[in-house]
Amino acid sequence: MNRIIKCLKEKDNILSIYFTAGYPKLESTSKIIKTLKKSGVDMIEIGLPFSDPLSDGKTIQMSSKIALENGINTNLLFDQLKDIRDEVNIPLIIMGYLNPIFQFGLESFCEKCMSVGIDGLIIPDLPIDIYLNDYKKIFQKFNLLNNFLVTPQTKTSRIRYIDKHSEGFIYVVSSSSITGSTKKFDRESIDYFNKLKNMNLSSPRIIGFGISNNENFSIASRYSKGCIIGSAFIKNIEKNGLESINNFIREIRNPD
Repeated sequence: MNRIIKCLKEKDNILSIYFTAGYPKLESTSKIIKTLKKSGVDMIEIGLPFSDPLSDGKTIQMSSKIALENGINTNLLFDQLKDIRDEVNIPLIIMGYLNPIFQFGLESFCEKCMSVGIDGLIIPDLPIDIYLNDYKKIFQKFNLLNNFLVTPQTKTSRIRYIDKHSEGFIYVVSSSSITGSTKKFDRESIDYFNKLKNMNLSSPRIIGFGISNNENFSIASRYSKGCIIGSAFIKNIEKNGLESINNFIREIRNPD
C-alpha cells in the first residue's frame, strides 16, 4: 500500500511539513527529513526549487533562491534521497512546478521518484484534465499519487470532479493569498472549510497555506485530516537553525 494512503487511513490530525530542498545549506535536505521524522511529523513535502514559483510567498521564494544558489538541482536532489528509506518510513512527497520536471523528463522523473522511495507529487500548475489524459498511467506505473489542489475559487462542480479522480488527498488551499500570508483564519476561510466538509467528499482533505501555530493547526484539523505547514517552518529554520526543528514541531502539536 502506498504510504500516503496508509497514513490517511490510520491517522487524524496529520501534520505535514514542507521545506525547500537544498536550503539553508546544500546538504541540509536529508538531515531535515530525518529530524522531522524523529520529531513526530506524519508526512513530509520536499520542495523542488524553481526560479519562478507562482504560488509561493516571499519566504519560500527566498528559500528557493538560496537553494538554487547553493547548487541544488533535480539530479542532486535524487542523489541526496537515494538512501533516505534506510531511516525514514513516513510518506515523502515532492512538491514542484512542471518546468523542472519536464526538463528532467516526466517519466524519468517519476521513475527516479519510485527508486528513492517518493510516494507522491504535488504539482500546482498541472491541470487535472491534462494529468488524466496524458500522465495518469505514468504515475500509476511508478506507484505515485498525484495530489490535487482546490482553492476558495474552485467551483463546486470542479471540486467534485477532482474528488472523483483523486487517489491521494485533496490539498485545500485555505485562502486566495500566496503562501505564508495568513496569520489567522477568518470567517470566510471557516465557511469555506465547512462547505468542503459538508460536501461529504470521498477523498481526504489536508489544509495548507497560512498555518503557523497550534491554534490554526487545531482549527484546520477540525475540518480536515490535518494540515501542511511550510512558510512558518522555513522562517523558523532561518531564525533559529536546524537545531530548533524539534521545538517547532512540539509547539505546533502541543504548546503546553
